[in-house]
Amino acid sequence: MNGDLFINGTDAQSIGIVMGDSFIANLLAPAGLKDFVENDDRLKNGKEVLYNNPLLAARDVTLSFVIMGSTPEDHLANLRSFYTLLQTGKVTINVPAIGNDVNYHLTYMGSSNSYSLSADRCISKLSVKFNEPNPANRT
Repeated sequence: MNGDLFINGTDAQSIGIVMGDSFIANLLAPAGLKDFVENDDRLKNGKEVLYNNPLLAARDVTLSFVIMGSTPEDHLANLRSFYTLLQTGKVTINVPAIGNDVNYHLTYMGSSNSYSLSADRCISKLSVKFNEPNPANRT
């Protein structure tokens, strides 16, 4: 269906891209917290941990994409268009099923060396690594 995934404001299906396995689950996985401030005073038992104001840490996320084309040439053109979107460096992903106002601001880190191509060269699957520098900013 059109409008299931937007990459940098572009309807991904318009260039033959759809979500792969566990795409939404990987996006929805929680970010960890930054380390708490600790004081390991040699004159006291144990250590003190300050739990006030916990903040989210940056997180890494791997997303799987399926690239389709009606012919091998169409597939290759769609794959190149996808690479162009990724290689801007800053990638904004929106999945309306999660929320129209939820935008994941990601940094493209590269391929996870997981790529497969169908025998007819019209469909491929690619896993891509991203970093979300600020999980608190999803507007």
